[in-house]
Amino acid sequence: METDKNGEFDWKVRVFDTLSFPTLILKPDTTILSVNGNFVKKYGISKEQVIGKKCHSFFYPKNSCPRDGCPLPAVLESGEGQTVLSHVETQSGEEKWEDRVFSPILDESGRVRYIIESIRDVTRIKTLEKELTELRAFLEKAIHGSTSAIVAADLKGHILVMNRAAEEITGFTLKEAKEKITVKDLYPPGQAQEVMKKLRAHEIGGRGRFPCTRIDIVNARGDLIPVELSAAIVYEGEEELATMGIFNDLREKIAQEQRMREMMTRVAHAEKMASLGRLAAGVAHEINNPLTGILLYANLMVEGMEESDPCKGDLRFIIEDANRCKEIVKNLLAYSRQNPPDKGALELNDLVEQSLRLIRDQRLFLRVEVIKDLADEDLLIHADKNQLSQVLINLIINAIDAMERVGTLTLTTYRSEDGHDACLEVSDTGYGISEENLQKIFDPFFTTKEPGKGTGLGLSTAYGIVKDNEGIIKVKETGRTGTTFLLILPLYQGALETESI
Repeated sequence: METDKNGEFDWKVRVFDTLSFPTLILKPDTTILSVNGNFVKKYGISKEQVIGKKCHSFFYPKNSCPRDGCPLPAVLESGEGQTVLSHVETQSGEEKWEDRVFSPILDESGRVRYIIESIRDVTRIKTLEKELTELRAFLEKAIHGSTSAIVAADLKGHILVMNRAAEEITGFTLKEAKEKITVKDLYPPGQAQEVMKKLRAHEIGGRGRFPCTRIDIVNARGDLIPVELSAAIVYEGEEELATMGIFNDLREKIAQEQRMREMMTRVAHAEKMASLGRLAAGVAHEINNPLTGILLYANLMVEGMEESDPCKGDLRFIIEDANRCKEIVKNLLAYSRQNPPDKGALELNDLVEQSLRLIRDQRLFLRVEVIKDLADEDLLIHADKNQLSQVLINLIINAIDAMERVGTLTLTTYRSEDGHDACLEVSDTGYGISEENLQKIFDPFFTTKEPGKGTGLGLSTAYGIVKDNEGIIKVKETGRTGTTFLLILPLYQGALETESI
């Protein structure tokens, strides 16, 4: 054991030997002068086996000194410490990362006398860094690949994270959002503060959590977008760091729900129409037989009476009411439509002209201007001509009644935008249909006319006829300036195929 001139233990050697990292001392020519105990322990050798060797002959026994990656020349030239991160592979094939620190020891003239090289195993740190990098990359892919819009912001509202779905729903890119807005601008006035208030309320979703809630957000154009929001506060210990919101666009879901409601309404209406149709058919047949007898015997009695007979007037009233009942029975039978449509090819403009001629009481048109805005092309459909004529006549008479026989009646035909359907509009300048009645106009026996002036079967019969002919009938628009009914019927496929040849 070495001692100084006073016989004391050389503490410098002791310090070197007890350094926590494997360390060796090199001469400027790379000869190993000494190694410490941790070096011996790490490599499982004795000091005698390594002292006197060139450092590269120990670390790279099969290759020459890798000067390009070695910081030793730079240390010798500058006289300053250098660091290098080395990737090594053990004999067992295990990958290791080592951080090597080269520290110069200078003599009195400032030249490098020795170099201390310390070797620190940073494999665990590099492994954690790699795992962290991979995790960060995975989370970034997961966030940007999410179909839900994700937005994170600091407590001042500055946006930190915005994935592609959020960019699409808000209309802002992440760069624009960071520069132009805060997270508060994505909500209607006061909504962001309300969300933060609920986030901090234990009774809502628990501290820092906001369960799925239906709200509106504001996009770059100022449009309100219905979304389902889940939000959370990001904590570090007890300290609030940021907020995060996950938004699911509800526009398509709401549209699907609306389509489903409309479909269910149509199904329910069709089922009700079918049930009432069967009922109407049964009632009509049961009433028709005794009604025929009443009319027959009443007419016979009238024919056998003198004009002066006081009972003759009463019998005429009976015949008049019985004829009214007969008309109702006729409408019931038409409503029940027990016979399938007798379909054939017909041109829609011809149907309009024919239906106008079939209206027997032409006095209805005395103070009504009829405008026919008919398509220049032939619109061929495949349907029952008599049934559709009945529908059109009913719509025309209803339009005239709605105008109280004074106004403008417009009949318009055209091809639909997609080119697959023929469209017919019947428009009046009447008083329109009230909101409360709009949902009931196709219901059987519903009428706004005075008692004795309507059975309420016209539009419900029209609805069933159009449906049986694979079409659609609906109110296109209504208001104080009038009402427009729209019929949509598929163009005859045979005609379409001929056009495409």
